[in-house]
Amino acid sequence: MIKAGIIGGSGYTGGELIRILLHHPEAQIDFVFSTTRAGKKVTTAHPDLLGETDMEFIGNINPDVDVVFLCLGHGNSSKFLKENQFSKATKIVDLSNDFRLRADAVFEEMKFVYGLPELQREAIRKANYIANPGCFATTIQLALLPLAKAKRLSGEVHINAVTGSTGAGVSPSATSHFSWRNNNLSWYKPFTHQHMGEINESLKSLQPDSGTLFFLPNRGNFTRGILATAYTKFEGSEQEAIHLYNEFYSDATFTHISEEPIHLKQVVNTNNCHIHLHKHEDILLITSITDNLLKGASGQAVQNMNIMFGFEENSGLHLKAGVY
Repeated sequence: MIKAGIIGGSGYTGGELIRILLHHPEAQIDFVFSTTRAGKKVTTAHPDLLGETDMEFIGNINPDVDVVFLCLGHGNSSKFLKENQFSKATKIVDLSNDFRLRADAVFEEMKFVYGLPELQREAIRKANYIANPGCFATTIQLALLPLAKAKRLSGEVHINAVTGSTGAGVSPSATSHFSWRNNNLSWYKPFTHQHMGEINESLKSLQPDSGTLFFLPNRGNFTRGILATAYTKFEGSEQEAIHLYNEFYSDATFTHISEEPIHLKQVVNTNNCHIHLHKHEDILLITSITDNLLKGASGQAVQNMNIMFGFEENSGLHLKAGVY
């Protein structure tokens, strides 16, 4: 049984990690750190855990835990690690964007491995420090990696993706509070979203001459989940594309190719990614769906922990969707 620490446990991703780890057969939570809620019960931030735990947030860390999850705002993980030292035996999974790009992957004596299991499983298995991918980045990469592996991603790729309000974090903003978000739809950061860097690095690791991506992110009027559609020219049949995807994901624990059109409720509250392929004339349409808080964040973080420690990859992640 390994001991886990959670830094920044009062937010959405911290809450999901607590929920998963409370029932993980190979791990137990040693502490949940929060600067704003130290001394308060975890259930004051996560009332869904009432009856599940009596833990309190604390304002200090145990540097000797086996694994620590950093659930901090972007730019804060590197600051926290400068101010707080962990044992050299402690493995770290960072959920921010601080270490995802190759240029940022080496921090002091730590070298972070990009933690997309479907692409980097063997590197993750040997790693001590993981940069957990972003939610849009996970959903979009899983939609496109098989084409890049087959060197079939040379043309322009147009991507449209809609995310739930939890993707904006727990702190309310002008575009996340109920009155604005409800019955509303809008785009933001057109073609310049911060996840583009990690997406391009992964695709070009498989196909250096992969085509240009045009990504338009949208805010949806729902709580959680991402639905992404990507289309590009593809010389080949729909069945050939399906074969490429089934082959690429043949050993993937959580990524599945659907023969039928897919919808978001299939994956909400799970660590799954479902993908559907549709060919129209010379255009291949790829639809990819994930839960932004699980496969796009905390679920994938635990999946990475499982791989690093040699546990079953789906350990603690037998989560079920409800489609009605």
